[in-house]
Order: sequence, then C-alpha cells, then structure tokens
Amino acid sequence: MDIFSVFTLCGGLAFFLFGMNTMSKSLEKMAGGKLERTLKRMTSNPASSLLLGAGITIAIQSSSAVTVMLVGLVNSGVMELGQTIGVIMGSNIGTTLTAWILSLSGIKSGNVWVNLLKPENFSPLVALVGILLIMASKKQKKRDIGRILMGFAILMYGMELMKEAVSPLQDMPEFASILTAFNNPLLGVLVGAVFTGIIQSSAASVGILQALAMTGAVTYGMAIPIIMGQNIGTCVTAILSSIGVSRSAKRVAAVHISFNIIGTVICLFLFYGLGSFLPLTFMDDTASAVSVALCHTVFNVFTTAILLPFSKQLEKLACILVKSETKSEQFAFLDPLLLRTPGAAINECIAMVGKMSELARKNFLLAVEQLESYTADRETQILEDEDKLDTYEDRLGDYLVQISRHGLSGENSRQVSRMLHCIGDFERIGDHAVNIQESAQELHDKQLAFSDCAKGELEVLSKALNDILDHALDCFSINDPEAAVLVEPLEETIDRLIEEIRLRHIERLQSGVCTIQLGFILNDLLTNFERVSDHCSNIAVCVIETNRPDVDAHVYLHNIKQDSSFAQALQVDMNRYILPNP
Repeated sequence: MDIFSVFTLCGGLAFFLFGMNTMSKSLEKMAGGKLERTLKRMTSNPASSLLLGAGITIAIQSSSAVTVMLVGLVNSGVMELGQTIGVIMGSNIGTTLTAWILSLSGIKSGNVWVNLLKPENFSPLVALVGILLIMASKKQKKRDIGRILMGFAILMYGMELMKEAVSPLQDMPEFASILTAFNNPLLGVLVGAVFTGIIQSSAASVGILQALAMTGAVTYGMAIPIIMGQNIGTCVTAILSSIGVSRSAKRVAAVHISFNIIGTVICLFLFYGLGSFLPLTFMDDTASAVSVALCHTVFNVFTTAILLPFSKQLEKLACILVKSETKSEQFAFLDPLLLRTPGAAINECIAMVGKMSELARKNFLLAVEQLESYTADRETQILEDEDKLDTYEDRLGDYLVQISRHGLSGENSRQVSRMLHCIGDFERIGDHAVNIQESAQELHDKQLAFSDCAKGELEVLSKALNDILDHALDCFSINDPEAAVLVEPLEETIDRLIEEIRLRHIERLQSGVCTIQLGFILNDLLTNFERVSDHCSNIAVCVIETNRPDVDAHVYLHNIKQDSSFAQALQVDMNRYILPNP
C-alpha cells in the first residue's frame, strides 16, 4: 500500500460522505415539514417515539440530522426533553440500515441476478436513472428523487474506492500487527469513538470497518469494541449542535451521550464479563461485512431494549449533568439549528406567523374597546403588543430569507413566499391599532364624545372589521384560496360603509350636531379602519397568488367582481351591516 492508496482512501471517504449528505438532504427536502409535524404528534409514549425515531432515520438516512432537529425543536420550546428520548434511541436503530446495504457488496455468486444485488453492480443503473430524472424532468419532486438516487450511487462509488484502497493491507504483516492492538476492547472503543467523531458519520465509519473486514484482516474481537465506540463518536454532532442553545436543548445532547456511553459500558461489562467464564471462541474468527452489520444492529437493538424502560432516569441524569440556572432563560424565538432541516424550520415559521396574526387581531380589538371605555392598562397592553409585532416582523423576515437560500420544494417555496408577503400586513394592522388607540386617548384626555348616531355607525363598522379580520386570518391559517375569495365582497362593503359614514358626518357638521374637532378624530379612525380592511384584502390576495401561481390574483379578483355571485355576496354583506338611521 503506497501514498496513492491513501489518497484513494481519502477520496473514497469524501465521495461516501458527499453521497450520504446529498441523499439525506434530498430526502429531507421531499419530506418537507412532515417530519417535524410527525415528531410533535407521535412522541406521546416511549414505544411510538422509538418507532418514529427508527422510521425517520431510515427515511432520511441520518441519525445526526434527527438529533440536530430534536435539539432545535426543544430549543424553540416545541418539544419537551422527555419526548425526544425514545426518538434518539430509535434513530440509533434506524441508522443500521446503511450497514446492511453496504454489506451486500460481500455477495459472491456466479448467478447474474444474485450478483445484481451487489450495490457496485446496480448503482451505475441507479446513477443513470438519477441523472435522467435531474436533467429531463420538469417537476421538482422527480428531480429530488433523481438527486436521492445520485447520492446513493456516489455513496456506493465511495465505498468501492475505500475497498480498493485498503485491499493491499491484507498482505501487509505490519498492518496485521497493528490490528492486534485492537484486541484490547478499551482501545477499540477509543479508536471507534475518535474516528467517528472526526468524520461525524457513524455510517461512514461502519462502512470503512466493513471495507477493512473484506480484506479478511479484521476479527470479531477487533470489530465489536470499535462498533461500540462508533456509537459514542456519533454524539459529537449533537454536542456541536447544542452550543449556544438553551439548557433544555443541551439536555437533548446529554441524553444522547449518556445513552450511548451507558449502553457501551453495559455491553462491555456483560460481553467481556461473560467471556471470562465462557470461552468465546468466535472472537478470533474473521469478521465479514455482513457480520459487522449484524454486530452493529444487535448492539443498538440490545442497548435500546435495556435502556428504554429507564427513559425517565435518563431524563433526570441529563438534568443533573446540565443544571438549570436560577434566572429564567430567554425564550428562543426561532432556532437557527432548524435551518438544517428547512421543512421543520418552515413549519415553526408557520406557527410563529399564526401567533403574530392572532396578536394583530387581538391588538385591533383592544384598540376598538378603547373607543368604548378607555383604560390605561389596556393602553399599556396595546403598546407592548405592538413592540412584539415589530419583533415578529423583523425576526421572521430575516429567518424566512435565510430559509429561502436553502434548496426548497415547490410547496415549501410557496409557503415561504406567502409568509414573507403577509407578515408586513400583520405588522401594519398592529400599527393601525396603535393609531386607533391614540384617537381613543385623545377623546379621553379632551373629554370628547361622539354623538349617539356616530357611535352606532362605528359599532356597525367595527363588527364588519372584526368579521373581515376573521375571514382573512382564517383563510391564511388554512391556506384556502376559496375562502380568500370571500374576503373581497366584505372589503368592498367596508369601503361603502366608510364612504356613507363620511357623508353622514358632513351632514352632521352642517347641522351643528358634530364639531370640527370630533370630525378630525372620526376621519382618522375611518382612515385606519379602511387601511385594516385593505391589509385583510392583501392577505387574501397573497393566499390566492401563492396557491395559483399561474394566475394574476388581481385579474382573477377583477373577473370575480364581474360575476353575478360577487354581486350577490356583496348584497348579503350590505344587508348584514346596516347603519342606524341618522
């Protein structure tokens, strides 16, 4: 084995890691926010959490990605620490699938169909299908499938390069003498942990061990402790992802580390303790790629079976290792770690935008209440909520822009676009609520009061505004373009109501019932009411545009307005909101 074999080994490892990363990212992209939604919904008990962790890891082929996602979700306050433990254990089982796929390389047969099961034989066909899908398909989903297939083919090519690079080692006595040192289980665990920690991929580490096993130089006595150490080494990703996050999120990494270390210690004690009483003759036998995969699976399944009943104790241990501070921790608004899984990040943004929309609605209603009965406490609440809305807009805007820089599916791109368009409208509704509050304060401070007729008109208008807010925010939350169409007749109704109230006010001014000073305040209120209605219309238009990208929403709405059904809906709304007789 010369220096070029070392270069080939490094290149093979690079191809393996790149293929694994490409396949994992494409699978995550296809899954979108489904992974995160499933995690939140199905982590109610340890058994379902275990199955879910295994299933998601099999789906995206990365236990590290699952752990990072969990750290981010706990840091954002979406999940509790106890919900993550079963998922972490399940992810350790799910990651063993890669080793079984790689072990197929060891198949030896003269039968063409049996040989076709070997990844190095069918991966070129997989690569061909993948590149055809990427280059020829116009649909994003098919291109993503093509990238998954290309990632798998590159991964297998990297495995082949590593096999070729280490094949000369079987004839080197120096290498055999080095390997004998790994018969010391503690050294084997240490080497497995350090190497896996450096490359941050247990799948790649197991793959290299399988490549070495194919040379016939690795025994069970060497392979088993290295496999145990590899599980500890994969915790490095969790440790790195927990830097700069809340203490609850740090405990997720602590659970992951504790689980793997305790599992390794138990297995070492039982296995080698048993070996001191019973001769384990197979320990000196040569390990194959299949036997490495088998040991890897048995170890992970056994440690999970042993420690799953002690999930609560693992949670307590993590709380001991990462102690709480006496002061309350600041709530993490949106965790940057979730950007590694854009689907999960988008789902959290949807939840945050939902909270922002509800806060905007609440602030508007509080401001309207100020017109009826002014209180200083309500004023304070409105101003505090406005500050929160400003924070929502700034943080969400920046976060959504960062998400948009990642490769997103068509559906996720439309969701990001919808939120980016609408958060400005929500923030502006909050601004108009503050303007209404200032008008109410002016009425209170100057001890002014509208006439009974004007109060009745504002009451009808406020009811219409409340309803259009409900319609607009509901169509946004469920992302329903059909419901969005219903906002436009109500917006037209509000415009007509405001015009009628202005005309009535002029009549009251002429008759001396109302004063100029009250007229200025009323005009400000009507302007802010009209702007809120316009923003509701903008939200509805945005929902239509993002769900029907091939249609110009304004043209679409213009055509709807020419339809008889629009006139009927408008008449229904006009009959619902009737101003009191002057």
